[in-house]
Amino acid sequence: MRKSKSSDALQIEYLPVDSLQSYENNARAHADADINAICESIAQFGFSDPIGIWSENNLIVEGHGRLEAAKRLGLDAVPCIRLDHLTDEERRAYAIAHNKTAELSKWDFEKLDLEIASLPQINFTALGFEPVEGGRHEWFDREDKDGNQHQEGNDEYNAFVDKFEQPKTTDDCYTPENVYNVIADWVAKEYGKNKKDFARPFYPGGDYQNEKYKKGCTVVDNPPFSILSEIIKYYNAKKIDYFLFCPGLLLGSPCRNNACIICTDAQIMYENKAIIKTNFVTNMEPGLIARTVPELFEIIKEEDAKNRAELTRTNPVYKYPPHLQTAASLNYMAHYGIPFSIRKESAVVVDDLDAMKEYKKTIFGDGLLLSEAAAEAAAEAAAEAAGIEGSAKNPIVWELSEREKEIIKGLK
Repeated sequence: MRKSKSSDALQIEYLPVDSLQSYENNARAHADADINAICESIAQFGFSDPIGIWSENNLIVEGHGRLEAAKRLGLDAVPCIRLDHLTDEERRAYAIAHNKTAELSKWDFEKLDLEIASLPQINFTALGFEPVEGGRHEWFDREDKDGNQHQEGNDEYNAFVDKFEQPKTTDDCYTPENVYNVIADWVAKEYGKNKKDFARPFYPGGDYQNEKYKKGCTVVDNPPFSILSEIIKYYNAKKIDYFLFCPGLLLGSPCRNNACIICTDAQIMYENKAIIKTNFVTNMEPGLIARTVPELFEIIKEEDAKNRAELTRTNPVYKYPPHLQTAASLNYMAHYGIPFSIRKESAVVVDDLDAMKEYKKTIFGDGLLLSEAAAEAAAEAAAEAAGIEGSAKNPIVWELSEREKEIIKGLK
């Protein structure tokens, strides 16, 4: 085994942000969106990738983007590793090689789709995965809350306690019986099957490959999405008919495996209360690679609504007057590019309003009680931010290239 150039183990040390020196000839350019994604990664997972530095001047070899993100986040110190075993020429060459080798890797999009689908608690959009209209972030909706630590009408506090909720994944989702039954009824009618011959091999402790399948059976079940491709290949090889639940935005993996996607746009609340956009995949549509079934959408929607109604509570919605500004309301203005300031003599810090005492509520993180003039200015700024938010929702429509149009001409 060949040893690396450095014979000493690298040691992590925390250094003040302002003690690090950027390399003036750094060839790696970071766009603003790139830095924002790094900030989000640090916020979600911590500063887990130390910055590589060199010499007594703490010159950055690799990690300029992380340093900029640390500054934006207001961090005082960051983890670093010293690369002093490199010569001046070597550290310059390594900086180039470090950036280039990261570019050489390619995504396995089939696995990426499944991996993202199984991690609904992670905000991948903020990490730089830009979805198209109806994108991945819509696979999972925030679950309904039922008797937990949430406070009615207090979105700021609820967002805080959500960070400590046990994550739900698609592999934890068990189908409510009433929803499964209407889907099974539709499958039986649509494909001329007998429900008595339906198999459900996916249950805790089950092993679908060692299941004893009756001759002529049909698998109608909700499998673990993380191994869906493997499951489809297995049933295709065994010539077993199937109608399986799948993520609502997954297409490539089933279609590459000679199956047909049944698109319904159904959003199902599963027994663990996770709400997941769900489609289906089957090998019982010879000649088809994709099909929309509005009828199945309506059937599922009706049953799912019954399940959600059992958990729905009529909660009051609280709204602060413009005279009360919180960090959340000011962040909203900043997010949509609205400059706004409050003078010290125009505000006082409060932790609640008198009207809130009856309900035993407080302002999460406290708030600022504003003068009449400051409140009027705040209302105008909030209205301007709301207008920008509305205009930002116009989608970008992707156009087909000439190459793709030529491909289409050759399709039947």
